[in-house]
Amino acid sequence: MPPVQMPPINDVMKLCCELSANQQIKTTVKGSGKGAAAAGGLAFAGGLVGGPLGIAVGGAVGGLLGCWMTSGQFKPLPQIIMELAPQQQQRLYEDVMAILGNMQWTDLVQLTALVMGNATLKQHITAALLGYITKELQGEVHYVD
Repeated sequence: MPPVQMPPINDVMKLCCELSANQQIKTTVKGSGKGAAAAGGLAFAGGLVGGPLGIAVGGAVGGLLGCWMTSGQFKPLPQIIMELAPQQQQRLYEDVMAILGNMQWTDLVQLTALVMGNATLKQHITAALLGYITKELQGEVHYVD
């Protein structure tokens, strides 16, 4: 009996890219923390130097600096998926394969057609993908209008 061959991880990663591109999802990963640190740090420093008024001025300047530091850091989700480290891709692959179960496909085109043609399956895979981004990568997810 030949060994059971696992479906290619690249097919699953590209499927995730297709799903997120189709829904125009953007995300930022760990950028928000830098902005918050800048705002809090400058508010604290302002308080040490100028008292209550220094806190207000430091917080305002820190907020602007934090906004500037994190601007433009929202990336399309397909880009983030393809930039994941191999072990992160493996984890996402396992999450998606748990949903796909024993589904068989011959190539990426067939896999994409199977998933896109099944609203429930598409919804479950999208939910797993967004859950992975928010839980594992501490990302923020936004839908582009």
